[in-house]
Amino acid sequence: MSEFKRIPPEQAQALRQQGAVVVDIRDPQSFAAGHISGAQHLDNHSLHAFITQADLDAPLIVACYHGNSSQSAAAYLVGQGFSDVYSLDGGFELWRATFPDQTAQSPEE
Repeated sequence: MSEFKRIPPEQAQALRQQGAVVVDIRDPQSFAAGHISGAQHLDNHSLHAFITQADLDAPLIVACYHGNSSQSAAAYLVGQGFSDVYSLDGGFELWRATFPDQTAQSPEE
């Protein structure tokens, strides 16, 4: 069985440019305030639909606040059949510091 890999923002950016999917597991308010451009918000309500619709072989990057919670989520997704899973070291906070031009905000509801 494969394991997830921990990667720094620079490696995650390279994977994104090759088509990797980015999921953000932070709370909805934090995601709306700022997230990695193109990231999908993933929570307990959207998880099942995401898993059933996803390409299990596509690279998948999991992001959280600082890179801790994403490790548990990445391990869970590996257990659900994803074969190429990465946890973003430093989370969104390090990403925002490294690539400030590669962040987005959700429109106000």
